Amino acid sequence: MVEKLKEEVLKDKNEQEFKELCLEIFYFQAKENPVYKEYLEALKVKPKEINRIENIPFLPISFFKTSNVICKHANPVITFESSGTTGMQTSRHFVSDPDFYKVASEKIFNSFYGSLKDFSIYALLPSYLERSNSSLIFMVQHFIENAQSDSGFFLHNIEKLVEQLAEAKVKNKKIILLGVTFALLDLAEKYEIDLSSVIVMETGGMKGRRKEMIREEIHEILKRKLNISEVHSEYGMTELLSQFYSKGNGVFSGPDWAGILIRDVSDPFSVDTIRQNGTINVIDLANIDSCCFIETNDIGNFTTEGKKEFEVRGRLDKSDIRGCNLLIT
Repeated sequence: MVEKLKEEVLKDKNEQEFKELCLEIFYFQAKENPVYKEYLEALKVKPKEINRIENIPFLPISFFKTSNVICKHANPVITFESSGTTGMQTSRHFVSDPDFYKVASEKIFNSFYGSLKDFSIYALLPSYLERSNSSLIFMVQHFIENAQSDSGFFLHNIEKLVEQLAEAKVKNKKIILLGVTFALLDLAEKYEIDLSSVIVMETGGMKGRRKEMIREEIHEILKRKLNISEVHSEYGMTELLSQFYSKGNGVFSGPDWAGILIRDVSDPFSVDTIRQNGTINVIDLANIDSCCFIETNDIGNFTTEGKKEFEVRGRLDKSDIRGCNLLIT
């Protein structure tokens, strides 16, 4: 049954098909995920009485720090762990099917940018490379292995990165420079190179290396210093196996199998289809082996009537600063 559900997740689907699959997977996880099942029981929720996705209880993201959020059928082979400052409790995501994560991530990338194999991927992710269990590094490693042969990570060899960027530009290659925010700012300030034909994508995060700044301020610096018209962004986290992308305007969207609902900031169980602003609940059906319904601490808003695009505006007070989301604090 699990493999069949995974096949259904990756299929193209309309909004109604998405909602139907959400409910099917909710019933499945309400029975198969011990942590989620116990949470629903504590709320006195009877799964079969849930018939709208707006009524599905979302698991608070903090459970990934305190519990093993994984279904009974799944045998973890890799554990992704979130970044955090010294002494901070980190989130752990137990993954039993890394290949499914690779397929899903590549399919999302291809849907936004075109075939991965046509791109040179240059990754400037120093703080992530210092950790062995980053989901972002795992994904980017897969991208690099399946992109153009000059793709790679750049940790301390920044001059080599600058050289390769220049060479690739001369050859009119399709280039993505994917970087953690503080490293992109360092690059821009030290070299002031012309990346006018390069897609520059930030993953967020100062990692304590710089003072916090709002996204708009960071993007203006990068656009001016690197001679680019826009800065792309990725919205993802350890607890999710899917990514949302923004092509320079701060508006994110994701694949057919993922989406968000907006809840009331003061009432986690108040989810309204007409609410435009509030706290973000994420549905990620790629989380079939863990939990697909995650209550985050990010604050955001919808930007379209169809509820397919959203902005991330900040974080709830006293919630942990998260590595990939520092940009929006």
